Amino acid sequence: MLSFLRDAYGRALTPLARLLLRAGLSPTAVTVTGTAGVAAAALWFLPRGEWVWGTLVVGALLLADGLDGTMARLGGRETRFGAFIDSTMDRIADGAVFAGIALWAGPRDVAVLWASVAALVFGFAVSYARARAEAEGWDASVGVFERADRLVLTAAGALATGLGAPLWVLTAALVVVAAGSAFTVWQRVRAAWLASRAAG
Repeated sequence: MLSFLRDAYGRALTPLARLLLRAGLSPTAVTVTGTAGVAAAALWFLPRGEWVWGTLVVGALLLADGLDGTMARLGGRETRFGAFIDSTMDRIADGAVFAGIALWAGPRDVAVLWASVAALVFGFAVSYARARAEAEGWDASVGVFERADRLVLTAAGALATGLGAPLWVLTAALVVVAAGSAFTVWQRVRAAWLASRAAG
């Protein structure tokens, strides 16, 4: 749903990307470093219920997530391996965010626990469905709920809770993320099925 912002987001990151390239950093180094930062922040703040700090720090690090791709384009370093590393690191970062929420919820709130686990599982399935379809030569790059949608909605729920909103706000955000992700998985499975039929 937020994919229409991608071009503007990339343009906003261009000055910083140029600076990092001049400093001699590689896109892969930025990818791995950013993922390590997101995972560390998510697993430090979120299991402690520090929703405001967790959202701000993790959000700031995730905003820089597009730096590696922008750097690769500007520096002429776009490679298939770079895309593979970027996708793999994204899964680690996403897993850390939802695992951090689940770790907090485990002894405190079963609804948040199950909603965060469902969001994690279906979010991973969204990415896997597309990757597996592409491995078969099918185009399954469809769906209403992509990574940015999942993270923005989860961050909004966590931040609102940290600012005093009732816990059901976070639960509702996670339920919407899980449901939207599940629907997107269905869309991609259907697209793969139609592509397989068309291919005979």
